[in-house]
Amino acid sequence: MRENKFDDSGELRVSELLERLGQFGENPAQFLANLLAAQCFLGEVDAGAILCSNTEGRIDVLAIYPLLQRAADVPQWLAESVELVREIRNAEPPVVKPLEKSSDQEQPTRNYVVMIPLKMMEMENAIVAFKIETEDISILEEKSQQLQLIVGMLNYTEARSTRSVGQERLTRLQQAMEILSTVNQQEKFISAAMTFCNEAASKWQCERASIGFLEGRYVQIKAMSHTEDYSRKMKVAQDIESAMEECLDQDIEILSPAERGATYICRAADRLSEQYGRQTVLSLPLRTNGQAMAVLTLERPADKVFSTDQIEAIRLTCELCAARLKDLYEYNRWFGATIAIKTRKFFAGFLGPRHTWAKVAAILCFGAILFLIFAKGQFRPKAPFVLEATYQQVVPAPFDGYIKSVEVEVGENIEGNVSILASLDTAELRLQLAAAKAEKAGYLKQESAYMRDNETAQAQIARANADKAQAQIDLLNYYIQQANIISPINGIVVKGDLKRQIGAPVKTGDLLFEVCPLEALRAELMVPEDLIFDIQVGQKGRLATASYPGKPISFVVERINPMAEVVNQRNVFRVRVRLLDTYPWMRPGMEGVAKVSVGKRRYIWIWTRRIINWVRMKFWL
Repeated sequence: MRENKFDDSGELRVSELLERLGQFGENPAQFLANLLAAQCFLGEVDAGAILCSNTEGRIDVLAIYPLLQRAADVPQWLAESVELVREIRNAEPPVVKPLEKSSDQEQPTRNYVVMIPLKMMEMENAIVAFKIETEDISILEEKSQQLQLIVGMLNYTEARSTRSVGQERLTRLQQAMEILSTVNQQEKFISAAMTFCNEAASKWQCERASIGFLEGRYVQIKAMSHTEDYSRKMKVAQDIESAMEECLDQDIEILSPAERGATYICRAADRLSEQYGRQTVLSLPLRTNGQAMAVLTLERPADKVFSTDQIEAIRLTCELCAARLKDLYEYNRWFGATIAIKTRKFFAGFLGPRHTWAKVAAILCFGAILFLIFAKGQFRPKAPFVLEATYQQVVPAPFDGYIKSVEVEVGENIEGNVSILASLDTAELRLQLAAAKAEKAGYLKQESAYMRDNETAQAQIARANADKAQAQIDLLNYYIQQANIISPINGIVVKGDLKRQIGAPVKTGDLLFEVCPLEALRAELMVPEDLIFDIQVGQKGRLATASYPGKPISFVVERINPMAEVVNQRNVFRVRVRLLDTYPWMRPGMEGVAKVSVGKRRYIWIWTRRIINWVRMKFWL
């Protein structure tokens, strides 16, 4: 059976009042009303009110007990209490004032108001006014002390709560400083990031803590708690990076599962929370100079929800450690920057604290001069080249006729004695073949008739004519068989773009196609006059075509033309080289640059040879 919340007089019990005080939620007015009702009930007074004076001098009524039925029904004692508040601002608490006086001076005053200051954290100049109806002064003093004690206990509780809040803030600061101290002891970025993650996971009982830094447009994980070896290709690492990028893009703390009313997007965090066991995921950005540059992601079981105090402590830790982690990250960002910083420190300590870079520059220049004078490198004079064929197979027209079809184009690979290059029209030949066959048949009949009449001479003449017709038939059959033009060798068609000449007449021996075998390619270098005496037969080198510069081709010098030629207004010598490598994409006519390895020379000679020769020619040195 449910417990009755009212006593015999119909008033609320103390337990019900305390329950209401604990359920005021986010409504301060309801809390003050419940607080006043509890004070009046415990102090056994008839009525009470909480009054507050604002900066404009107006007195506001924050709560009243008992509640008024209508707003216009303001009791007389409350109106007089408001006036008394203005009079007793500087009086010592508590203040006891009579509300009304009897007309008979011998009758004592029955109604009094007791005013006690209410000291709460977010309220200033608040006073609690209690109405007491009694004729006994001792009872008035007793109730006044009791009410003062009740209000004082509330003030003490509020002050103690304020000190508790301060102690919690001090605890959060202490946790953050402990982690910062541990991170500051590390001199390498990886160790500092690992320490930061391990300490964060240990302080807040997390299963995993990860930190990622912004690399270009994406976040990359740099450290995981209690994990030295991990791969960014792992699914869990990719999911964590997605949650970090989600946090960094919004530049806001993301908690998953999100609280009711949250305005941020947490799809990636929810996916991370669901896929690896139900977890609570918290991501916080690390900022320096107001700009987010890294993200800390914490994961722990779903039953351990991050409290507001813990989130504030983690936030404070991130703010304190961000600068140190950023400095170490930039110092170890890439090997070039690291080498530059270490080199500068080394020379600064070796040469002195002043003009470090000037001294380093002087030493480097001196070392460069020594290197140029004494060091040697491979001298590779370069020259343009053209690929050309060693020999080419010419495919002519086998007989007089007309082009019927063309099957290939320039640049296609063909198989010898298999691929048909083109076909000639054989209609006229077939008509001539039919006529020759008919003529042969006539001669054979004449031969038979002459033999029957014993005209041997005439029969032999007819037989000779029949043989002549047969020879014509064989010739026409041969022409018809040669109508499909076929190359005798494998290779590439380098000449013969005849598709626009279908139906055109050709004569016997006309050049139709040229076929070049791939293995017959060679290169011809145009070496400038000032470099020709460094080139010798048997030297090796490499060349690269303009179409495939990433695939160099090795060669050996075979022949040097002893006579110069003028090419592009320059004297050059043609040098023939044999290719040691061949590729299917190579074609005659390709151009590029070739370099011949002629031997080692000093670097200073290699880099100053041209200008020295120019000076010598100008001044005849």
